Amino acid sequence: MYKLLLIEDDIQLSKLIQENLERYGYVVHHPKNFSNLLEEFTSIKPDLVLLDINLPYYDGFFLCRSFRKESNVPIIIISARSQELDQIMAIELGADDYITKPFTFEIFQSKVKATIRRVYGEYATKETIKICVGPLCIDAKTLTLTCHEKKVELSKNEYKLLKKLIENKNTFISREELIEEVWDSVTFVDDNTLTVNISRIKQILFQLGFDHAIKSKRGVGYMFHFPTSMGD
Repeated sequence: MYKLLLIEDDIQLSKLIQENLERYGYVVHHPKNFSNLLEEFTSIKPDLVLLDINLPYYDGFFLCRSFRKESNVPIIIISARSQELDQIMAIELGADDYITKPFTFEIFQSKVKATIRRVYGEYATKETIKICVGPLCIDAKTLTLTCHEKKVELSKNEYKLLKKLIENKNTFISREELIEEVWDSVTFVDDNTLTVNISRIKQILFQLGFDHAIKSKRGVGYMFHFPTSMGD
């Protein structure tokens, strides 16, 4: 039975979410005191965090970053903020998914179920190896990308997308296939979520000196291209 930590200050909405999730057998913890959420997170040790952004005392971005420092627990942001910048910030801070309010409980439940299945269930991976191309190496155990002496931390989604691209280097992969690789279903995933994650990966590669490693083609998808020479 999976433990979910629901951090939402809208009492009516949080009650509806809790009732909906408990029908499916989840144990839902809903803090009443928002001043000691970090302590509650450590005490509860949830299997999944559902996190609003606009909260008393600390906003969701701060909490997302703080939780990620302590654990790799999956985090789903639920927020009325629909701007791309907010989604980018959430993903960069370690969130696994982003649900924009208002939402239907069918979509909400599907995202929760898919995340649980991906992390703990039939689709969970137990990889312990590194995958390298040239000086670039991604590590499944530490969720990091290294290049020579530089190391960058990756979110779970960034790791899975980059792994898929590297394993199929020099071959275009469709957006649909990449979405299915990370989120299991193309039905309930905002297409912009993939774009935000790819943009973040491009930014990371640029920081490591590979500013053209990921190529895109409209209507086709994305390709990881590792240059064999400076002229490539």
